[in-house]
Amino acid sequence: MARRPQPTARTHVDLPVSLSRDSVEPLTAQLAGWLRRAMLDGALAPGERLPSTRALAVQLEVSRTVVTEAYQQLYAEGWLDGRHGSGTYVADMDMPRRPRKRPSQEARVPPEPLPAAGVIDLTPGRPWVRDHDRAAWKRAWRKAADLPPGESPDPYGLPRLRELLADHLRRSRGVAVGPENVLVTRGTGNGLDLCSLALLGAGARAGVEDPGYHVARTVFAARGAEVVPCPVDADGVVVDGLPRDLRVLYTTPAHQYPLGGRLPIPRRERLLAWARNTGATIVEDDYDAEFRYDVAPLPALYGLDPERVVLLGTLSKTLTPDVGVGWLVGDPALVDRVAGLRLSVADRTSGPVQQAVATLLERGDLDRHLRRMRLEYARRRALVVELLGPVCGLRGDTAGLHVLAELPEAVAPAVVERARKSGVLVDSIEPHHHGRPRLHGLVIGYGSAPYADLRRGCRILADLIRRLTG
Repeated sequence: MARRPQPTARTHVDLPVSLSRDSVEPLTAQLAGWLRRAMLDGALAPGERLPSTRALAVQLEVSRTVVTEAYQQLYAEGWLDGRHGSGTYVADMDMPRRPRKRPSQEARVPPEPLPAAGVIDLTPGRPWVRDHDRAAWKRAWRKAADLPPGESPDPYGLPRLRELLADHLRRSRGVAVGPENVLVTRGTGNGLDLCSLALLGAGARAGVEDPGYHVARTVFAARGAEVVPCPVDADGVVVDGLPRDLRVLYTTPAHQYPLGGRLPIPRRERLLAWARNTGATIVEDDYDAEFRYDVAPLPALYGLDPERVVLLGTLSKTLTPDVGVGWLVGDPALVDRVAGLRLSVADRTSGPVQQAVATLLERGDLDRHLRRMRLEYARRRALVVELLGPVCGLRGDTAGLHVLAELPEAVAPAVVERARKSGVLVDSIEPHHHGRPRLHGLVIGYGSAPYADLRRGCRILADLIRRLTG
């Protein structure tokens, strides 16, 4: 969406704020309230840059914490936009503001135009990539460029990166692993293909959640396996009734794709007992477990039984799909087998890319990026729930980067088509089924669209759902 012109006469807007230490209202609440009123009144225009937290704290003679917490509150409410390395700006909200009064003109709020490209893309699976730390990004690639080219790629991945990933997984997912458990992949799809090479063969039966991640079905079938749909409910894969002759079961227990359920501990234990009794291997896709908004994420399934589980992860949701780095975590014997098979098919992960990711991990830049993105996605999730929750049932809204909006069977395709004509792209759940669809609705991704576009897109969807469902 085209932004209003940025102020050019000054680096940021001056704020004539006055706080009272005698008030019973905390200083943070006073500052946040003053800024809200200024934005509603038009004293602070969309796109204007606010002072840094340090500069405003000095101006107001308060601690920097007061300003930081006020900014964070307004950021979470959608009033502010943070552009890393550039500053904090007034968000381009599409709600009416109280205009400055003019004696001869009644205020009018024009409708917000569609973005310049003409489309608001709310399809799932993509993160927000426009607020990365440019200095950290450049530093990581400069470090990678300083290293000489490798002669032959290590099928396990760079030793230094394997150590850093092992440490990252211990801290973020609660799994006790060493570098001997980690193989660096090019992402989840590559990890699934390597699992197919190591664990399946022509005619072997591989279970995939239904509805579930279509790439898993495609990869397993391409390696000659027989794909078996395994039903899921609101909590995740249904263990009772799982076939006993599956060699592999692919599952997304942290945030089932696309329904959004979280597999509870008792069912996890039953699933592992099934795997031990049948000799099956569980392939756990941990694709967006870092982003949870209600409670802390459950530890990875791998940590409960490392012998029966292979854990797959990727940076495509946490950083950017453009990097093409992920990981496969398993028993060292399995990791050795996968590495050997990888050599046989000339598969590898780019060395310079691994070096850059290692630098991001080593310097803590990836952790800092994750903390920023948790706040960003939390406010996006809150917006989607606020606008769509009143018109339809939502699933999976406590984690990840997408929600499922349940709709009647006849309504869902009509909403998808009419939304497209209105400039909003959204996915439906039907293609995620292996066979005849059991559930109907929209899979709405809120990761990649600008915040103002997300607001407009959700309002268009809400209006369509109201009209089509009566």
